[in-house]
Amino acid sequence: MATTSDIRKGLCIRYNNDIYKIIEFLHVKPGKGPAFVRTKLKSVTTGKVVENTFPAGHKIDEVRVESHKYQFLYEDGEFFHFMHTDDYTQIQLTEASLDQPKLLKEGEVVTVLVNTENDEPVSVEMPANVILEVIQTEPGVKGNTATNATKPATLQTGAQVNVPLFINEGDKVKVDAEDGSYKERVKDGS
Repeated sequence: MATTSDIRKGLCIRYNNDIYKIIEFLHVKPGKGPAFVRTKLKSVTTGKVVENTFPAGHKIDEVRVESHKYQFLYEDGEFFHFMHTDDYTQIQLTEASLDQPKLLKEGEVVTVLVNTENDEPVSVEMPANVILEVIQTEPGVKGNTATNATKPATLQTGAQVNVPLFINEGDKVKVDAEDGSYKERVKDGS
């Protein structure tokens, strides 16, 4: 049994007869009253995000997980198919177990957390940043780089991201996999 002091981002816990992954947390120590931990939890079965406040020192039921590297193969509409990079076994996961399914491109290597009790996949962790090609956006305007103005762009995976005005179709961009935001343009060869 763990306590609220063990709470960290990505920790999987058993809560309300389901397994939840902690996606955000904040330790709060008000001037009056006892300390507590405010959390955002994502169900690994339904994908639903709930907020909960745990009193300081509260016991939490931690789920032991192992991480394995898997390569994303394809999506068939209902499931996302992955292959283990060591033994080539394949698994299929629903969209609910993925944090940013629109940013997955074929061949991307991700970390899959597996419950050690029943060997069921619990969650998929993307790399920190993904590099994707812009397939559709308005033409760029030369010299329009000083302002923070943005325009919508469609990436090769179908994801929509706001990019600076100088980005053109065919450019490769680095996208933050956690929140789906534009980071920078990537030059070929780097």
